[in-house]
Amino acid sequence: MSSAAPRTTGQEHLWSVDEHLEDILATVRPLEPIELQLLDAQGCVLVEDVTVPVSLPPFDNSSMDGYAVRVADVAGASEEFPAVLDVVGDVAAGHAEPLHVGPGQAARIMTGAPLPPGAETVVPVEWTDGGLGEGPVSGMRARSLSADGDTGYVRVYRPAEARAHVRATGSDVKAGDRALEAGTVLGPPQIALLAAIGRGSVRVRPRPRVVVMSTGSELVQPGEELGSGQIYDSNSFALTAAARDAGAIAYRVGAVADDAETLRSTIEDQLVRADLMVTTGGVSVGAYDVVKEALSHVGDEDEAGSGIEFRKLAMQPGKPQGFGSIGPDHTPLLALPGNPVSSYVSFELFVRPAIRTLMGLGDVHRPTTRATLTSDKALTSPKGRRQFLRGTYADGAVTPVGGAGSHLVAALAHADALIVVPEDVESVEPGTEVEVVLLG
Repeated sequence: MSSAAPRTTGQEHLWSVDEHLEDILATVRPLEPIELQLLDAQGCVLVEDVTVPVSLPPFDNSSMDGYAVRVADVAGASEEFPAVLDVVGDVAAGHAEPLHVGPGQAARIMTGAPLPPGAETVVPVEWTDGGLGEGPVSGMRARSLSADGDTGYVRVYRPAEARAHVRATGSDVKAGDRALEAGTVLGPPQIALLAAIGRGSVRVRPRPRVVVMSTGSELVQPGEELGSGQIYDSNSFALTAAARDAGAIAYRVGAVADDAETLRSTIEDQLVRADLMVTTGGVSVGAYDVVKEALSHVGDEDEAGSGIEFRKLAMQPGKPQGFGSIGPDHTPLLALPGNPVSSYVSFELFVRPAIRTLMGLGDVHRPTTRATLTSDKALTSPKGRRQFLRGTYADGAVTPVGGAGSHLVAALAHADALIVVPEDVESVEPGTEVEVVLLG
C-alpha cells in the first residue's frame, strides 16, 4: 500500500514526517463531485467555473431614496432658489409600471428601484423638502401619510450631476463574466453572489464526513464523575473540532474501551457515514494498545489493498502512527497516538491535509513562516527527530509555550503556532530564526 519507503536506523524502521505525509496524500483522493443546493454547498469547493447569465444589477437603479429628475431641471438649485418640480408618481423596487419623467418633472424613487425613462440622475430626499414645503427633510414620508399620495410638488435645494446615485447596469458583474472559478470555497459572500445571479444549485466536491473516536477504558465523558484512575476524554473533542475547522462534517464517537473486538465492531458500524476515520490512542507498544491489536490484521483478505500499517516516525511528539484503508470502500483511516499534544500535532500534520485533499483543495497545508525565537534559554531537541513545539507568534517572533511533554493540554490551549526543529538540530539558541507553522 505504501508509496514511500521507510528509512532504517539500526533494527528500527523510521519514517520521516515527509514520507508519511507523502504516503497519505498519494492514497487519499478528492471526493466525487455532486450537485448541491446553495445552502447545502456552504463550505464546499466548486469544481467548475460559474458564468454570469445576466448582468448584476440587471437595470439602472437608484442607490438612494429620493427623486429621479433631469439634470437641467435642478441645475443651480439652492435653498434660497430651489427648483420646484411636479411629482408625477412613485417608482418603488419591484414595481414595473411605466413612468416617464419629462421637463420640470420628478418621480419619487426608492432604493433599488429602476431609473425611469427620461430621468438622468437621482436627488437624495435629504436635498429636498419631501413635498411638504417646510424646508429640507431627513427622510421620505410614507406614501399612506401623504395628503397628495405620490403626486404634488417637491422643492430641490441642491443640483445633481448626471448619473449621481445611480447604480449602472452590470456595474457589479456583466453577463458572460466569470463569477467564481473552480476551486473556490463557498462561504457566505460566494453563496450570496450565486443567489444574486440566479443560481439555485452548484456542482461541488462535498465536505468530507470524518468519524473521530478515542480509545481507552480510563476515559470518561465530560460532565460525568471521575472514578479512581480515570481521566476525561479530551482528544475526541479536540479532533472533532479540528476536523470541522478544516472543513469537514465531523462525527464524534464516545470513547471505546480497551477491547479489540468492541473497537473493531464500532469501526465497522461507523464506516457507513465515513469518508475518513480517525482514531486516537492505542497505537504504541503497550499490552492494552487495542487499536494496533484490532487493526493490524484487519486487511480484509477479500478486499485487496485494505489494511492498516503501524509505523514509527522520526518526530516528537507523535512517533507512533497508523495509516491505511478499511472496509469495502477502502475508507482511509489514520490512527493517531493518545497523548493529547501528540494527537493534536499529528492531526495538524497529517489529518488536516488529508481532509483538505478530500475536499479537492489545491493548498492543503497550514501556512508557514520564519520567525525569531524568543526564549529564556536554548531549546533542546532529540537527535534524528523533527520536533514540534507549541508557541505563540506575533510580529515576526515566536515564543515557546509550556514544555515538551506530550500531555500538556493547557499549554496547547494557549498556542497559535508550532515551532519546527529539524532532525539534524539538537539545540536552538534564543535569537535564532526558526520555521513556524501558523495554526490560527
